[in-house]
Amino acid sequence: MRIIPAIDIINGKCVRLSKGDYSTQKIYNENPLEAAKMFEDHGVKYLHLVDLDGAKASHIVNYKVLETIASKTNLSIDFGGGLKSDEDLKIAFESGANQITGGSIAVKNPLIFKKWIQEYGSEKIILGADATNEKVAIGGWLEESDKELLPFIQNYVNKGVSYVICTDISKDGMLEGPSFELYQKILNKISDVKLIASGGISTFSELPKLAAMGCEGTIIGKAIYENRISMKQLEKFILNK
Repeated sequence: MRIIPAIDIINGKCVRLSKGDYSTQKIYNENPLEAAKMFEDHGVKYLHLVDLDGAKASHIVNYKVLETIASKTNLSIDFGGGLKSDEDLKIAFESGANQITGGSIAVKNPLIFKKWIQEYGSEKIILGADATNEKVAIGGWLEESDKELLPFIQNYVNKGVSYVICTDISKDGMLEGPSFELYQKILNKISDVKLIASGGISTFSELPKLAAMGCEGTIIGKAIYENRISMKQLEKFILNK
């Protein structure tokens, strides 16, 4: 299972939210590059970079942060937040993203998202399936859609998606543990999905459990920043894979 630390960006700074609520933002580092280099120094190879300003503005905003991290580290970056147009996608890839994550766009404009899957392929385009009560949430989690989570994921897997990042918003940033039951349900019902667990990771002991379930990766944010999981533990986990 891949370990994927998260860096969420507001005003060019590394922040974390609780349950996606922008009013709860806490700045952990004024310099996201510093955080990214620290991850790389401990053997991490992947980074989940989220443009929270972009998610709110519905277009890419913090691409300079992406460009800086991509040019100054060897991390493989998946980038999301506010990618709504072909131009946004072009900017993200030109700025150094290895993969992009589309969430709201996959709900609101499925035609363009399907076109991206066809043009760029399943290795480049990740489906962001974020949910509240198994309903897909969109717009930086500010809106709940009427889409049921499992059929939504299955539909896009049928269309060629491989990677799916699933976040249970009620768990995100709460440090109360991830949605094991939800992930098990997805893995049981949908074959051929590379599921990346996200939200609620709070202790190191949860990681082997997610790996045993069959998650392809896990995104860890606040647990690292709040020192609930040490970089030494993650380094050991990565080396022992």
